[in-house]
Amino acid sequence: MLRTRGAWAFLLPAFAARQPFAMLTVSIVLLVQHTTGSYGAAGAVAAVTGVAMALFAPLTGTWADRFGQRTVLLPGVLVHAAAALTLTVLALSHAPLWVLFAAAVPTGASVPQIGPMVRARWGTTLQDSPLLTTAAAFESVTDELTFVLGPLLATALCTAVDPAAGLVAEAVLTLGGGLLFAAQAGTQPQQSVSVRPQQSVSARPQESDSVRPQRSHSVRGSAKVTAGGVGHARVERVPALRVPGVRVLAVAFLGIGSVFGGMQVSLASFTRSIGEPGLNGVLYGVFAAGNMLSGIVCGAIAWKAAPQRRLVVGYAALALAASGLWTAHSVLLLAAIGLLVGACIAPALITGYTLVDRLVAPTARTEAFTWLTAAVALGQAAAVTLAGQLEDRLWNGAGFLVPLAGTGLALVTVVTLRTRLVPRPEGRTVARGVGHRAPLAVD
Repeated sequence: MLRTRGAWAFLLPAFAARQPFAMLTVSIVLLVQHTTGSYGAAGAVAAVTGVAMALFAPLTGTWADRFGQRTVLLPGVLVHAAAALTLTVLALSHAPLWVLFAAAVPTGASVPQIGPMVRARWGTTLQDSPLLTTAAAFESVTDELTFVLGPLLATALCTAVDPAAGLVAEAVLTLGGGLLFAAQAGTQPQQSVSVRPQQSVSARPQESDSVRPQRSHSVRGSAKVTAGGVGHARVERVPALRVPGVRVLAVAFLGIGSVFGGMQVSLASFTRSIGEPGLNGVLYGVFAAGNMLSGIVCGAIAWKAAPQRRLVVGYAALALAASGLWTAHSVLLLAAIGLLVGACIAPALITGYTLVDRLVAPTARTEAFTWLTAAVALGQAAAVTLAGQLEDRLWNGAGFLVPLAGTGLALVTVVTLRTRLVPRPEGRTVARGVGHRAPLAVD
């Protein structure tokens, strides 16, 4: 896969551009908790950031499909860097909480969607190659390597340098890495366009009153072809979220986001309660390392089971592993359970992204990926808020109940609606007419 022509040209800049994504929530939590003394307030500000990202990420994906990734990235990274630095200044100046909420909105809304853009480039580069599953696993490994390094770097900067250093570094890395990735215009997917042939095709007189077959169209997933009279045709782009399977996957990824958010707050609270705040990044790194190692294994296996079946089994294992987090009362036990939870996340993520490639058309691929990324961010935002409240109001470690509830509810949804994850076979429709051709939708 790595020998694919042009792969390294976008992989290396993308890796640099991805680091800030794993640093953002941790940096906000540590900074705002330092300035306010409340995990609830810190979690709420981080949650606003996550919700804003979840709401705007699909729109960013749609724009990237329609206008090109570079066109969206260039202004996006500039806005994000400015917004993150503004939030840092406001937090250090002890601005009111509602002001921090207001500053968190543009910070989250402008987060560059590097991961979905890279996955879309793999889809374009590999087309229908069997290496697409390997690419999905590789991207999961890359994401988790990011979540190993990002929290470690953010925690080290916030605890050893300055509470604001993590968010400042996030803004700088976003700007530099994002601009480098945007410069790789040669590998970005083509923009989606509507094709409208203007040349009319006149029927021959001897065929005008006969039944004549028309060329059939076969379109996958979220694309619709409409054949019109006198040779006119257009390709109508259907939003990815209208595909039922994408909605089911979004719920599954909400549950995965609840694991990320719940662990970020709960680990920070646990390590501070035992007087070792520096272990926060280490424990979260162990959790992410389990995800990364599991992703390597998943990418090396030639799977024979259907992806929707793998998703159900993998998600059940994730829910079972997450149910043990709240019982851990020592660093070693928490590290072991966190490693197991991380190892269970990778199969679910990889299978979900593999299914998206089969469920949607290429013209909506980036949008579909951003919906899943947005679902993770939304689940993370809700989990950060709820876990922060539980940590403030109940006992240290109560926030670990959030991953248990989030994955349990998502598992019920996935099992109940698993039939919607089966890709529909490509259809074949023949249009026929007498004397004229009426518009005909071809699914």
